[in-house]
Amino acid sequence: MMELNLDMKIKEMVANCHRAGGYRLQLCSSGNISWRIDGKRVLMTASRSWIAEIEQKQIAVIDFESGESVNGVTPSVEKIFHLGVLREHEDANVVLHFQSPAATVLTCGDMAGIDFNVTPEFGYYIRSVGQVPFLTPGTRELADAVIACAKEHALVILQNHGQVTYGRDFNEAIQRAVFFEMICEIILRGGDNLKRLTPEQVASLTNA
Repeated sequence: MMELNLDMKIKEMVANCHRAGGYRLQLCSSGNISWRIDGKRVLMTASRSWIAEIEQKQIAVIDFESGESVNGVTPSVEKIFHLGVLREHEDANVVLHFQSPAATVLTCGDMAGIDFNVTPEFGYYIRSVGQVPFLTPGTRELADAVIACAKEHALVILQNHGQVTYGRDFNEAIQRAVFFEMICEIILRGGDNLKRLTPEQVASLTNA
């Protein structure tokens, strides 16, 4: 029964990876996803796997305590920050590392002073964004920076790299990523003509 349940969870993981890929949150082998399925196990996309085309054999089953793969599949090199974010947020079960086009354009520039409050979705679903400097992917240094930043923010920008968000389930994590991509595209396209929400309007959203 346990193995049958695990097989069903892996199939569900694959379906949701394809959903994320359908929104172009990850291109080719960029990005990675993890899902805490119970108190002992986490499913994670395999190293260098293509999210939009991933297969069941490319899903690693990770022991949550030790961090080791128990099914022989090598997980993403970003395994450390995935597990760290899940450990810090007991109410979060999905961690999504993505590199969608518009959002990644902004991560490669000077983000100081960018106000993302151009639509209500930011205040409702994301609320705050943190940023870490460029650090080599897959390193403990990057993982520690992401974990620390995610303590205070629902979405973390990795300078010249991409973004990380998390959620209670796939819907929440994917929605945050999709809305952030939408907001970044609005900012890129709108330029100086954009009007931001007022502080009072933002407060009405974040307090809702």
